Amino acid sequence: MKKVLVVDDEKSIVKGIKFSLEQDDMQVDVAYDGEEALDKAKSNSYDIILLDIMLPGYTGLEVCQMVREFSDVPIIMLTAKGDDMDKILGLEYGADDYITKPFNILEVKARIKAILRRNTKAVPEPNDSKIIETKGLKIDCDSRRVYIEGKEVNLTAKEFELVYLLVSNPNKVYSRDQLLKTIWGPTYPGDARTVDVHVRRLREKIETTPATPQYIHTKWGVGYYFHE
Repeated sequence: MKKVLVVDDEKSIVKGIKFSLEQDDMQVDVAYDGEEALDKAKSNSYDIILLDIMLPGYTGLEVCQMVREFSDVPIIMLTAKGDDMDKILGLEYGADDYITKPFNILEVKARIKAILRRNTKAVPEPNDSKIIETKGLKIDCDSRRVYIEGKEVNLTAKEFELVYLLVSNPNKVYSRDQLLKTIWGPTYPGDARTVDVHVRRLREKIETTPATPQYIHTKWGVGYYFHE
């Protein structure tokens, strides 16, 4: 049974989402403000979090950022309709996806199921080794952990999939559209900015000097690649 945390200060929205997800045999916890959400994220193990941006106390963006300090649980941000800045900021702060309000509950359920599927299937197992090591970077595919010079780096699910895909295919340039379709799926409604934001966050975590990366390089006008 998948465990979901739904965070929104509008109780009617929370009630509707909770009821619908429970019909699909999911276990649902709820929170109505940022502090409660953070406390529950720290004390429980969730498969996914639905997180509204506008919350009392800590905002959704603040909660997302703080959760990323100790967990890579997938997070879907709930944003105001048409507010592109909220979407970009959500991705900057570590969210995996976003849904704009008002939304159809069927879309919410479809996004949740898609992310849960991707988290278990998107990264293929390597043929020969469960461990990839190169240039001081180590990827443990079984535990989905990444280390730089022996020190673990806390990556989100999408950041892990990005680094694994690129490192597994050294010197192969992937366009932003290719990365978007491969990692987020062909039906994901985001655009190339999603990839750029995640690459930037990934560089900040694994590169000594993000402006002059040694791992994830840019092929100007084309996309990104891992330089072996």
